Amino acid sequence: MTAPNYGQTFAHMREGCLPSWQAYTRHAFVQGLGDGTLPRKAFLHYLVQDYVFLVHFSRAWSLGVVKSETLDEMKVCAATVDALVNHEMALHVKTCAAEGISEQQLFDAREEVENIAYTRYVLDAGLQGDFLDLMAALAPCVFGYGEIGLQLAQTTNADAPYAGWINTYADPEYQSVCATVGEMLDGAVARRLGDDPTASARWATLQDRFTTATDLEVRFWDMGLRGV
Repeated sequence: MTAPNYGQTFAHMREGCLPSWQAYTRHAFVQGLGDGTLPRKAFLHYLVQDYVFLVHFSRAWSLGVVKSETLDEMKVCAATVDALVNHEMALHVKTCAAEGISEQQLFDAREEVENIAYTRYVLDAGLQGDFLDLMAALAPCVFGYGEIGLQLAQTTNADAPYAGWINTYADPEYQSVCATVGEMLDGAVARRLGDDPTASARWATLQDRFTTATDLEVRFWDMGLRGV
């Protein structure tokens, strides 16, 4: 499928690491979600780890409020924290509860090394860098799941095993989040780097952060498959 329209910054960064991006959005784990062949054990292993991931991801987006320079940036970061903590994590809780896994068990789950590597990388990007460093590290998760959701929804039946997960990210509400974050990111980049950000001396560093986070997403799917 063609890349969804989540803004020019995303389009540039996606194109800047296309092999990694395709490895992420077309991973065997993703294909298994789409055709229903992903073992349930692997899916639950991933969900537990993703819940832990979202705890740290929410903290990183909270850091975005601290690093913001405009009210719009603050509003988008704060709204994203709300969406993660009060909505997306609820999907994990509901699905795992049906399998006998409590929310406390999710919160207390032991982190896999791939989870630690990814979440701490994102937090470190924000702690040692500025708002753009943080956003470049956060962006692959937000936009990648939106793209994957749209991609899988095109060929997945409503009664497919993982239709609920797919619909969460293909849903207009999540797609609106991607569009809003993309618009905010474009504005943040233009504010700091000017109208031609790819010509900026900082662009290579930001691209590297986006690419590294994308590669860590690939490792996260690899970790999910180990749950079989």
